[in-house]
Amino acid sequence: MADFLCSSTPVYFLNLSLWISQSMNKTDLITQMADAAGISKAAAGAALDAATDAIKGTLKKGGSVTLVGFGSFTVTKRSARTGRNPKTGEAIKIKASKSPKFSAGKAFKDALN
Repeated sequence: MADFLCSSTPVYFLNLSLWISQSMNKTDLITQMADAAGISKAAAGAALDAATDAIKGTLKKGGSVTLVGFGSFTVTKRSARTGRNPKTGEAIKIKASKSPKFSAGKAFKDALN
């Protein structure tokens, strides 16, 4: 283990959120995009919104989106079925629905391993 973790002297980090959580929200993503591309946060936010809107629009029309090296967004169809109310045990009808699905690409998977 690192010496600073074992010492009795308190250690202060500038960005404590990186040490507490390994997750990223939309604001964090926009900040990282802006820094990496050298653009304003407003421009990065607009670009992210445009990208997500384009993906949603394509999926809504029944298409798919493939980003080579990253992954593919597709729509899966779930047929109508009978389920059970967990509280009462009563049979209920569940409507057919469509759900978005993401499949990671090979390069993306390889980057994580």
